[in-house]
Amino acid sequence: MPARTYVAFLRGVNLGRHRRVQMGSLRELLESHDHQGVRTYLQSGNVVLGSTLSATKLEAALERQIADGLGFDVDVLVRTADELAAILALDPLAAVVSDPARYLVTFLRTEPDKALAARLRSAVVAPEQVVAAGRELYSWHPAGLGRSELAKLLLPQSLGLTASGRNWRTVEKLAALAAS
Repeated sequence: MPARTYVAFLRGVNLGRHRRVQMGSLRELLESHDHQGVRTYLQSGNVVLGSTLSATKLEAALERQIADGLGFDVDVLVRTADELAAILALDPLAAVVSDPARYLVTFLRTEPDKALAARLRSAVVAPEQVVAAGRELYSWHPAGLGRSELAKLLLPQSLGLTASGRNWRTVEKLAALAAS
């Protein structure tokens, strides 16, 4: 079976003094486990790689390999290059977003149930917006994430789901990297 191109989102690395990961070391670690064409983007745990594993098996393998190699647990969410392109093509908030740095895609391990999606929509205070689509939450934070009550609800502990967010610009760059 030929390798598929995946984008892996590592949750919570390099956000402070703890859980520091050098991207060169991460690439070497993943290459040592026979992942192909390993590339990283920024310092926040974005990896493009090739694997013959299914997405679910790849998530579990990456989590295990990172824990063994780096000494701490990291949640990993993966999407295929095609899935990432479809996420960008959907772009449900294109009509309102004016700054891609304040447009967030939150990647989820599983699709949120209807009650969670309704709770998020009811928590929105204009001009913020949120749209649940498949295993992603698209959210617009025009005043920035730091001041957003909605952004606090998009954290894994609030969602009750494994989740990791990236701004729109980062998602675009990763999709381009995965397509090249």
